[in-house]
Amino acid sequence: MRIVVLGAGALGAYYGARWQEAGHKVINLVREGRAQQLREHGLVLHSKNGDYEVPDLHVAESTDEISEADLVFLSVKGYHLPGTLPWLKQLVQKGAKVLPVLNGVEHLTILQRELGEEAVIGGLAYIIATLDEKGHVHHTSPFHDLVFGPLHPSQQQICEELSLACSQANMKGKQSPNILEDMWKKYMFITSFSGITTAVNLPIGEIRQHPETFLIAKEMLNEMKSLANANRIQLTSDDVETAFNNLNKLDDSMTSSMHQDRRKGLTLEVEHLHGGALRLADEHNLSLPYIQTVHAMIKPYENS
Repeated sequence: MRIVVLGAGALGAYYGARWQEAGHKVINLVREGRAQQLREHGLVLHSKNGDYEVPDLHVAESTDEISEADLVFLSVKGYHLPGTLPWLKQLVQKGAKVLPVLNGVEHLTILQRELGEEAVIGGLAYIIATLDEKGHVHHTSPFHDLVFGPLHPSQQQICEELSLACSQANMKGKQSPNILEDMWKKYMFITSFSGITTAVNLPIGEIRQHPETFLIAKEMLNEMKSLANANRIQLTSDDVETAFNNLNKLDDSMTSSMHQDRRKGLTLEVEHLHGGALRLADEHNLSLPYIQTVHAMIKPYENS
């Protein structure tokens, strides 16, 4: 496949490198600063699932450098989404479908409105990774799962091609027949996990030592289930228990990417995640008191 990774941060660079390792053509479309970093230091993965150094790294700073593409793997933070739209429109005109793996769900409406419903595939990723000072990827979770699925009948072929590409690569890729439901399950989990770790500025293991604090994580899961149901996504109490059990299974030192960004003093994705949940709740006159409180606690650090 011909894959353009738009947003070659830790997540995008990881999956792009794995596809290139499997023999697919990957171009990293990035801004000037990241392009310079990649050209100077290269791209290296440090992973529990196997290290890898990309031998022939392709970097582009404009869509003019890309003649054709099958897929755009969109892995930017939610607050960077508006800036990607001109590039995305140009790549869709060149024949590409777009697979966004942003957290939350608000981006789907934006992308479908700007690019057309046929252009946007549903997707999500389960991975914990960060960049070091050289821009190399440190993959710290045992999982590196990518889930995707068609949101329009015309996307079935590209999803099958992507499924084959993932099976050839060192990752766990799965095509889902219920991608919207899967996206909401991820949204539910990440809202709780990122919210509680960022708000109290601790990894999950230390939070679990305080049942009163850890209970807030479960209450956020319950609120997200109610929000999903209001949006006609049939998440259940069993889904809440599964998500809570997954929080219990994480290594003590594990924390969210949002908490890592807070530690580094970087911009936080709180408005895209928790703010997005509150906006969706307002549309249904739904109250989310725990999420609202956590949103308010994180907000002062959003642009630190």
